[in-house]
Amino acid sequence: MVVAKIQEYIIDYKRWLASLREHPNAWWWESAQFFQDNWNPESPEPVAMLDACFQNTFTRRLWQADNWRPKEMILLFYRYNPLMVKAMFADLFNETKDVEMRISRFLFGMDTLLSDYKSDHPTKVENNHYHDDYRMMALYLAFRYPDVYAAPYDFPVFTTALERLGAREMPLVNDLPRFFKVHRTLMTFLDKDPDVSRLLNKHLDPKKHFQGKALLAAADFTRFVAR
Repeated sequence: MVVAKIQEYIIDYKRWLASLREHPNAWWWESAQFFQDNWNPESPEPVAMLDACFQNTFTRRLWQADNWRPKEMILLFYRYNPLMVKAMFADLFNETKDVEMRISRFLFGMDTLLSDYKSDHPTKVENNHYHDDYRMMALYLAFRYPDVYAAPYDFPVFTTALERLGAREMPLVNDLPRFFKVHRTLMTFLDKDPDVSRLLNKHLDPKKHFQGKALLAAADFTRFVAR
């Protein structure tokens, strides 16, 4: 990416933030706060716990859309095999291990759970766990560690932003680790300008929205760049 282009877009981004009466993506921070408030892998009611982690008073579209039901499927699998799902999340959230391998193992676990569930319930219609596009994987990591990982993940938005910011090499397929790395880099630029956080925080309610450092801001920036 070209530093001059990043800086030019940050100026435009601040101008856009200042012009808003309401931020169209503020609900991202609300969802992050729901997760932070409710995540407890030792809960005696893990299904209810995970369900509470993914809530929003504005919209469900981060985890539910037409023909896309990843939250529904992970809850189904938690009921079906709670010990395996608990172990999968423990591994996914283990920061001592390589993130790309953690993601790969989680997806392998989802494939295994889907196969086992279909074998045990041959009359059921479930034939997709909806995690292969990495959108839900990004949410899991970003909501657990908001200062380390970015979300929402949208591959076309990501590649468009990279192109406009002058990236030399474009990903040809989904590349979640690079998505995280790019957004960490962009966050360093955003952090250097105190006006960005000041303007963004005007749209975030301390009683409702996540207040800590979050790469959600970098994802909001790339969404602005790509629009």
